[in-house]
Amino acid sequence: MIAAGILGTGAALPEKVITNQDLEKIVDTSDEWITSRTGIKARRQAGPDQTTSSLSVEAASKALEMAGLTPSDLDLIICSTISPDMPLPSTAAYIQSKLGARDCCAFDLAAACSGFLFGMTVAEQFIKTRKARHVLVIGAEILSRYVDYKDRATCVIFGDGVAAGVLGPVEAPSGMLAAEMHTNGGFADHLYIPAGGVLKPASCETVRAGEHYIKMNGNELFKVAVRSMEDVSRRVLEQAGVSVRAIDLFIPHQANQRITDAVRERLGVCPEKVYANISRLGNTSSASIPICLDECVRSGRIQKGNLVLMAAFGAGVTWGAVLMRW
Repeated sequence: MIAAGILGTGAALPEKVITNQDLEKIVDTSDEWITSRTGIKARRQAGPDQTTSSLSVEAASKALEMAGLTPSDLDLIICSTISPDMPLPSTAAYIQSKLGARDCCAFDLAAACSGFLFGMTVAEQFIKTRKARHVLVIGAEILSRYVDYKDRATCVIFGDGVAAGVLGPVEAPSGMLAAEMHTNGGFADHLYIPAGGVLKPASCETVRAGEHYIKMNGNELFKVAVRSMEDVSRRVLEQAGVSVRAIDLFIPHQANQRITDAVRERLGVCPEKVYANISRLGNTSSASIPICLDECVRSGRIQKGNLVLMAAFGAGVTWGAVLMRW
């Protein structure tokens, strides 16, 4: 049986940093309020000339270089994003063109913060069934364009960033050991953007009403997120026959430090085995886990043979987990 593993990673972060002190000047908030409720100290903001596809190409190029591959080696590109360059065509199509990967298929995947893990799980199926050999999976978000900087419940949380992973066949015992994806649309109205789709096409009225900004019911999402991430993490560990103690690294979606702490405690994972960068980058949605992966790989935090557990929860609501041996 062919196993799918990550051959290379790459990330691209905007240079501009928005600190809590910066936000204090434009919205009714404080560094203490933000830090105590989210664990966030700063986040990145894309410049006016940066797009989801342009940052994705930068991250993808780094991932391909690490993997020792070229764009012509790719059979498939999956871009997970809820902040595409435009509704039509897919952002993945632009990435394919800008990379010069002309002979491969490319499509977008919308699963919000769970998107990269969903993309990995889809890519694994193509690789294991030999429909594709090398798949580029990208988590890409420029959520600052959807944030209302008068709404302190959301503007303090989200940041911009992109990261990518090149997946391909690997020799056992390395590779993805277990993966799960879940969705419950019953919670869809707890995190959403009301207008901009066919339900509420853009109009002067929707713009005046601020309906193109992110709306969130954080208190309800917190409880569902903790429960879902704990459950799906246990499920993939059980499927692979791996104990929590055997994990070398746990990378949760960087949504909120309190969510990370609660999931870690409920799973019984040692604090030193949990990776977090939320204080520096905030919540970058589908990009958060691959950014963490890239930081861990490049810093040496992940070594060959390590067991890495990743779990995420996002709008939809969606949640999922991937367990892999590096």
